[in-house]
Amino acid sequence: MTNMKALVLETYGAPFRLAHIARPVAGKGQVLVRIKASGVNPLDTKIRAGNGAHARQPLPAILGIDLAGTVEEVGPGVTAFRRGDEVYGMTGGVGGNQGSLAEYAAVDARLLAVKPATLSMREAAALPLVFITAWEGLVDRVGVKPGQTVLVLGAGGGVGHIAVQIAKAFGAEVYGVDSAGKADYLRSLGAVPIDYASEDVEAYMQKYTGGKGFDVVYDTVGGASLDTAFRAVKRFGHVASSLGWGTHALAPLSFKAATYSGVFTLLPLLTGEGREHHGEIMREATRLAEAGKIVPRLDRRQFDFSTATEAHELIETRGADGKLVVNIDCGHP
Repeated sequence: MTNMKALVLETYGAPFRLAHIARPVAGKGQVLVRIKASGVNPLDTKIRAGNGAHARQPLPAILGIDLAGTVEEVGPGVTAFRRGDEVYGMTGGVGGNQGSLAEYAAVDARLLAVKPATLSMREAAALPLVFITAWEGLVDRVGVKPGQTVLVLGAGGGVGHIAVQIAKAFGAEVYGVDSAGKADYLRSLGAVPIDYASEDVEAYMQKYTGGKGFDVVYDTVGGASLDTAFRAVKRFGHVASSLGWGTHALAPLSFKAATYSGVFTLLPLLTGEGREHHGEIMREATRLAEAGKIVPRLDRRQFDFSTATEAHELIETRGADGKLVVNIDCGHP
């Protein structure tokens, strides 16, 4: 078989078009993955809308940053995988790299890891971008340690709910800021829920830290939330943000001699630098998932090629209740 089905975006803001195109071939250092599930992230919707200039995905394009599937072919020089392996990773959809809204993708083997045996293909496809983003902030930048107080802003969101679980897995005391409707879920993850609508930052700093602030604050929201993070961190503490793109006053951070770290998860896909590390992070995701310490939260609704545009629209209108995944291969687990 030399052709495959794929969803192609030809014009920003347009629905996807189902096309039959040439199936890629695994080149040097690549594996050909038969895709079972494609995770949908807010960044995917921004690219489709034409608001993802930082992702540099020229049209026409196949979107989809995250995938889970089965290795179909192994290219020259690849020794870590073999045909039939179940794999997952953050592999394309930006930087001119083919995304996962297709039946097959030839991807850099360095970006992949063996899928956790404890997760379905759908669950695995929901994990790569959010896990890598959370890990780079909490582990690579901050070096989260047992006993630290960690405040996650946007704790019930995609990156946030994984950041909570990673911090818990590393033995931290975790506090999660989000809406009141997510309190029970955050509590089930072992976090102390904080309702941003009923408690301001000074109030919950006083309540939980005696006014000193938190050792680590991870902002997953950006904008005013990052300013909140600068206020919430303790002296000599550390703030990390995955959306620190605005203009912010640094005085609240500087007067505490605190540290700020930015997270830009796309760099390895855009530049080629650090791809091995993304594979390493995904192997850590597998380890933690198989230990029962990481479980992605999925929206129960099912999507396929014919309804992928609807999945994007749900994210755009904030109608998703958990991560959304597009099924690529019918009958998969």
